[in-house]
Amino acid sequence: MVEGLGRVVVRAPGKINLSLVVGAVDERGYHRLATVFQAVDVYETVTATRLEGANSELTLQVDSDVPGEIPLDGTNLALRAAEMLRTECGVTEGAALHVHKQVPVAGGMGGGSADAAAVLVALDRLWGLDLAPGELRTLGARLGADVPFSMLGHTALGRGTGADLTTVLTHGEWTWLLAFPGGYLSTPEVYRRHDEIARAVGRALPEQPEIEELQFQALSSGGAAMLGETLHNDLQAAAFALDPRLEPVVELAERSGAFGAMVSGSGPTVAALVEDDQHAHEIGARMRQEQLVESYLVARGSAPGASILEES
Repeated sequence: MVEGLGRVVVRAPGKINLSLVVGAVDERGYHRLATVFQAVDVYETVTATRLEGANSELTLQVDSDVPGEIPLDGTNLALRAAEMLRTECGVTEGAALHVHKQVPVAGGMGGGSADAAAVLVALDRLWGLDLAPGELRTLGARLGADVPFSMLGHTALGRGTGADLTTVLTHGEWTWLLAFPGGYLSTPEVYRRHDEIARAVGRALPEQPEIEELQFQALSSGGAAMLGETLHNDLQAAAFALDPRLEPVVELAERSGAFGAMVSGSGPTVAALVEDDQHAHEIGARMRQEQLVESYLVARGSAPGASILEES
């Protein structure tokens, strides 16, 4: 038990998917996945404060640097994470949660999952639960495959629904242009369209999806050009079909010398691997000039996972 802690601040990263291979549906109705996650240095910051006296409430406040509607009710992943941890561990205390958002809302970058990851780490510390990192990740996986990865961070291979994680060693630096055309794509709808496209062309989904070995070699060697050639997303065609604005963004990035570009996850964020900050800003400015995107960010890849910034 940590005595006397009244406040814990935790930061957790957003993510992109360097590869996403969609397999057949399992017995629970979920697609089997093979994906390579990479955390980026765009963060959600959660402050958890102990409530005085016998107050057992869980409260949530959010301030955001990015546009988009954020629910503050029981559908919010941060609150769901807090309730789950409290129930699982028999905690009777409450907490006031504050989320500072920097990861784009509904952009396919796992911002809500980062909130949940940060809440689990913060409340574990605030309430003195002392759960092992593996236990916290297992709990987080109940809320979604991206939650345990946001705790782990860096770069990792995800299997199953994506929550079965193995760290992937990387060398070198990865600079990403993250482009946001605006709008929203429903992840279930993207998967439905993916399955429709596969059926229409007679393509059977693999029972055991696999990542191309060349991608691991590129990450290990630090070869950005090689990594760019291996970027892959089985959901991209479905995202293009549902939002025709995305394909021109990917095409412009590739024409402008990006090592590779793709829709990240279920979209609509487009991730382009570039040489450096200057290259990223040149391409981003061109996208804005041609009115293909509302905004963009430049980020570093393989950022650390959820970590405690302050406690008092």
